Amino acid sequence: KTMAEVHPFPGVRYNQSLVKDLAGVICPPHDIATPQLQQELYHRSEYNFVRLEFGWKLPQDTATDNRYTRSAATLEQWLERGVLVVDEVPAIYLHDHYFNHKGKEFRRRGIIVRVRLEEWDKMVVRPHEGTLVESKSDRLSLLWALQANTSPILALYEAGGQQVSSLLAAQEKPQPIISISGGDERHNVWAITEPEVIDQLSTSLAPQPLYIADGHHRYESALTYRRERRTSFSSVSEDEAFNFVMMELVAFSDPGLIILPAHRLVRGVSRAALSELTTKLNSFFEIEELPLSKTDVWKQIDHLLAAGGINEVRLVLFGLAEGRLLLLRLRDFTAASQLMPYFHSELYKRLNVSVLDHVILEKLVGLSSGEELTLGYSHDGEDAVNKVVDQEYQLAFLLSPIRAEVVKAIADAGD
Repeated sequence: KTMAEVHPFPGVRYNQSLVKDLAGVICPPHDIATPQLQQELYHRSEYNFVRLEFGWKLPQDTATDNRYTRSAATLEQWLERGVLVVDEVPAIYLHDHYFNHKGKEFRRRGIIVRVRLEEWDKMVVRPHEGTLVESKSDRLSLLWALQANTSPILALYEAGGQQVSSLLAAQEKPQPIISISGGDERHNVWAITEPEVIDQLSTSLAPQPLYIADGHHRYESALTYRRERRTSFSSVSEDEAFNFVMMELVAFSDPGLIILPAHRLVRGVSRAALSELTTKLNSFFEIEELPLSKTDVWKQIDHLLAAGGINEVRLVLFGLAEGRLLLLRLRDFTAASQLMPYFHSELYKRLNVSVLDHVILEKLVGLSSGEELTLGYSHDGEDAVNKVVDQEYQLAFLLSPIRAEVVKAIADAGD
C-alpha cells in the first residue's frame, strides 16, 4: 500500500527586518481574490504577495510579458534584494489560524509540509470535487514560471490517535517565527526543525490518506507539471522538487475546522419557468411557509436545516412567495435519485446539495436545458436572502453545511 509521504522543507519567508507589517503583505488564494480586492492588495504594500499569487492581467499581455512572467521577475527580484529569504534548515511549519465566526473566536491548527505527489488512482491523496480546465491551466502556467508553490493545498487527515496533536502541542514555543494580526484574524507560525520530532510526525501521518479540502486545481496542476517536467529529464531522481507539493494538513477532529454552507443564488429564470416552479416543486417536496418577518426566523431556519441529514433532505427557498421563506422537505428519495447521473454513489445522491443541483436547478429550474442562468454563491443565509430582496438575484436556496465526515465518505467512495 502506498503511503502518504510527508517531509519538511526550507520555506521561503518575508524578511521581517525589511517587511515589518506582515498583515499588509498577506493575500488570499487566487480563486478568492475579486478584482476589487486584488487592486486593494496591490495598493496596500509594494510587497503584497498578490503580485506572485495572482498578478494583474493586462490588455497588452504577450507570450513573453504577462502575469506569469511578471510574477517570476518579481520573485527573482525579491529574493535578490532579500525581501524574501530562504530558511536555512528544512522545517515542518506549525500554523495556528485564529478567526471569528458567528461572534466566537476559533483556532484552526495546521502543519505546512511538503508531500510527495501521487496519482489519484493510488488513493493516497483523495479528491471530492471535479475541476475546471481554466483554473488548472492558470495554476500550471504559474508553476512553470515560478517553479515554486505559492499557496498550500488544504488537506485533512484522521489524527493517528492523539499522537500528532500532542506532538504539535509540545512545539508551541513562546516565540513564533511569524506572528500576524490584522482585522479579526491572527496567525502564529513556528518552525519544527528537530529531526526526531519531524520523523515522529511523518511516521504518524504516513499510514493514512490525505483528503483535499481546498486546492483540487492546484493538486492537478502539480501532477501535470510533474509529468511535463519528467519528460524533459533524461534520468529522473525521485527527489526532484517537482515530485512534491506544498500542503497544509489539518485534523478532521480539529475544533477550528468549520465548513460553511454554499447557498445557491440564481438569476435569469424566465417568467414562465418561475410561475411553474411551485407546482413542479410540489411534486417532489412537502412545502411549509415561514414569514421572513418572524422574530427568531434565522434561529428557526438554522434549526430546521440542521434537523435534516442523510435520511431527510431539507432546503429553504426564498424568492417565490413575497416575504416568505419556503421550507422544502424531499418526499420521495427514489424519484429524486432517478433524476441524477447513474454513476453517483447512494451517499452522494442523498446529499441536500445533490438534490438541489441535479433535481431543482438542472431539471426543474432548467439549468441543463440551455437557459441562460447565472449562479451565485453565498456562505451567509441572510446575505443570500437580502440579495434576492435587492433584486440582484431571483431565487436563493439555503442549505445546511456539509459535515467533514461526509466529505471524507464521498472521497472514500471515489465520488
